[in-house]
Amino acid sequence: MKISQKGLYALQAMMTLARRHGQGAIKIREIAAESDLPEKFLELILLELKNARIVDSVRGARGGYQLRRDPAEIPLSDIIRLVDGPLAPLGDAEQLRGLIAKDADHRALYEVFLEVRDAAAKILENTTIADIVAGGKGKKSVAGKATAIAKKR
Repeated sequence: MKISQKGLYALQAMMTLARRHGQGAIKIREIAAESDLPEKFLELILLELKNARIVDSVRGARGGYQLRRDPAEIPLSDIIRLVDGPLAPLGDAEQLRGLIAKDADHRALYEVFLEVRDAAAKILENTTIADIVAGGKGKKSVAGKATAIAKKR
């Protein structure tokens, strides 16, 4: 799994929207300035998030973008999968399972890749935009989650 610059920008924009959740729509230029993101690129990202029904747009003088759901209901995995695709380091989970079943000579290698994908998915599916805005407060920190998963191995 590799998070692209676009994916990073999407997560940063979502953090800005989460910090201002409940305050109404926020103009693109404000989101761009607050998140230190290029405005034109941000427009494309917000349109993609809107089409995925993660954010809403509001027209008019007080228009802009706002989260469609509470930040605590938006896992990081939703944003990353939308912008960057599968979380697996090679293909997706189903493709890895297929390789494990078909390629006995390399099964152990594909099993490791699947474990990496599963560990990353577990962290990203259980960490919400609200968690990262709060700095991990109220839940185990993101680093703590990674350490706990690593210790289980």
